[in-house]
Amino acid sequence: MSDQSIRLRSPLTRLGMIVGALAVVGLTVAGCSTQTGSANVYSYDQAQREQIVRDGTVTKVRPIVLQKDRSSGAGMVAGGALGGVAGSAIGAGTGRDLAIVGGAILGALVGEKVEQGAGKTDGLEITVRLDSGETRVIAQAADVPLSVGQRVQVISGSGVTRVAPM
Repeated sequence: MSDQSIRLRSPLTRLGMIVGALAVVGLTVAGCSTQTGSANVYSYDQAQREQIVRDGTVTKVRPIVLQKDRSSGAGMVAGGALGGVAGSAIGAGTGRDLAIVGGAILGALVGEKVEQGAGKTDGLEITVRLDSGETRVIAQAADVPLSVGQRVQVISGSGVTRVAPM
């Protein structure tokens, strides 16, 4: 191998390592994001804390979509990294540089859209008439089957309210 060949591969190798590291970091961050709207999932902060329980009857159930307020950026980072790697396989010289940049931008846009889609889950908007006569509306993941007329408990505490069957 000539010195020129080594010099040409060295920046590409470094770029590949940087892009690969960014992809790993992005995917790791995405794996750490575990927010849920489930009535069956408690965070460690919610465990072993007293909560208020009120009994009531479901008066309405409406399907909704729960969506994260904003993305973690992991999809954009991972998509950009993969797009940059894919772009590095195209052309040589300035053309390759442009392909890397274009691939990174396109990959970041696609990665962001994929993450947004993954941040959506089916939910329910549940209207409950409490035994006290008050009415409450709670949105949560659609992982607990609830129906109109069903007796439920409205459980509140630590800033979270959930509806659970009796």
